[in-house]
Amino acid sequence: MNQPNATLEDQDEPALLRDQFRQLLRYRTLLVSGVVAGLLGGGWLALSGEDTYTSTGEVVVRSAASDPFAAGASADKGINIGSERQTAVSDTVGTLAAANLARQGDQVEVGPLLSGLQVTNPPNTLALRFAYTGRTPALARQRAQALAAAYLEIRQQRTENSIANMVQGYRAQLAPLTAQRDQLAQQAAGSDDVTSARANLVVSISELSRKISELRALDTTPGYLTKKPAVPTGPSGASLPLLLGLGGLVGIGSGLLLSWVRLVFDPAVRSTRELVRSLGAPLLGTLPRERPTTGSPLAIGRVGSRLAEEYRAVAFRLAYDPSFDRGRRLLVTAPRGDGAAASAAAANLAAAFAEMGRDVILVEADLRTPALAAGLGPAVQGFPPHRINRGEWSWPAESRMNVDVPGSGAFTLIAGRRTDNVPRALTSALVGRILAEGDRPGAAVIVLAPPVLAYADAVALLDRVEGVVVVCDPREVHRSDLERIREIIGGAGGTVLGALLHPGLGRTEHRARKRAAGHRPGHGRPDRRGAPGGHPADTGDPTQTLGLRPFDSTAGHR
Repeated sequence: MNQPNATLEDQDEPALLRDQFRQLLRYRTLLVSGVVAGLLGGGWLALSGEDTYTSTGEVVVRSAASDPFAAGASADKGINIGSERQTAVSDTVGTLAAANLARQGDQVEVGPLLSGLQVTNPPNTLALRFAYTGRTPALARQRAQALAAAYLEIRQQRTENSIANMVQGYRAQLAPLTAQRDQLAQQAAGSDDVTSARANLVVSISELSRKISELRALDTTPGYLTKKPAVPTGPSGASLPLLLGLGGLVGIGSGLLLSWVRLVFDPAVRSTRELVRSLGAPLLGTLPRERPTTGSPLAIGRVGSRLAEEYRAVAFRLAYDPSFDRGRRLLVTAPRGDGAAASAAAANLAAAFAEMGRDVILVEADLRTPALAAGLGPAVQGFPPHRINRGEWSWPAESRMNVDVPGSGAFTLIAGRRTDNVPRALTSALVGRILAEGDRPGAAVIVLAPPVLAYADAVALLDRVEGVVVVCDPREVHRSDLERIREIIGGAGGTVLGALLHPGLGRTEHRARKRAAGHRPGHGRPDRRGAPGGHPADTGDPTQTLGLRPFDSTAGHR
């Protein structure tokens, strides 16, 4: 049973991923909260925002050409499409479009007008796509068309202005040449120098005139509106189902992120492998949740009980463990809490060993809040109920009782009792003789101790009861608690045989247990003199058990 368990590194990656996913699913509240927040955010965006409409038009840009059908003519000659896109969204185009819209009755400023415009360039094309988003379909179409037309008009104006400037420059060069030619024409002919100069002037005048003619013949069309803006048929924004879907996806992602953060900073044990690694002992079993039909914690004896079968499996596993078989003494305890789960586990393990034919003695070493005998109820034989409730006996001399488990056998119970001096009682010679009965053939001694991290009572017994079973709730126990338990028990010479996991109590069971504790005799409100029943008050201070026993140098070599 004590074979080394496979570590996390020995597991395959899919198993680790499944385990981590299961750990995240433990925080269902965070996951559900994230999904709900995402859905609410998506619904709010869908319902709070106004519907907008987008109208799109496309313009193909071209450069001025004298003969667009000539061989080798290129449409993109001298066109920088990035600069053209910047021109399309410039204030110059916006001002002209706003003026045109104002004449149509749409009064809008340049800034708000350009805020709804988006100009893009499809890859590997000379086209500009004008997309305008407005409050109404008609408004979006009207402004998209006005902006596209304004861009074409601005571009044509710039081309014509460039041609006019160049023509004016050529004419400025032509004027003095013409005057000089006329002056030479008035001079007497026959001189070779005059004739040569006049011929040169005619050639220069002809070249400038040709250039002016070519500029005037250029096709200054700036481009074509290949796709006119149309009235959009529906809103351009995301629909309600789409926003809800996106919100749900974002919510799931947020919930998983929050769960992961919670998992990272959660001190509780995240998996059974982590529990085994922190405690340094194997997992004996996991108890199923089962609603008891009676008030007794005994599951052994119930017909068809899955909880009883799990206790039997744990008892068989312990019976064949060499560490337990050497002394046949077992200490059952819990890390913290009231110890109710450990009490039930000790009683059921005792009944399971009794089923196997063992002569079992169950010692309740919880002398601060003993409740096992009262919890077993009618199963306790040969002891007046009023004495059980009032605790009218000495411990352990007069605490021996017989517990009958129907259909399974019986075991002896040394019931606990509130004691003034707990350390002296636990280290007494009579307790030692009772624990030594585990050495008899066919016998087994099970000791129920208070939570090991709350009191040192369990440590006081580890020199005589070496094997320890820790009963804990995996949702509440911390990794640091398990590591501390391993150090405490190992330092005292004991051995942790394993862990037994229980599902914990639901809210209904917690309330029922509180009501039962409130009506139980001897569990009333403590007075100023001490605890109920006239016993000294228990402050819960672990130092009450420090005066345990003299140091035994041979205890660690047993």
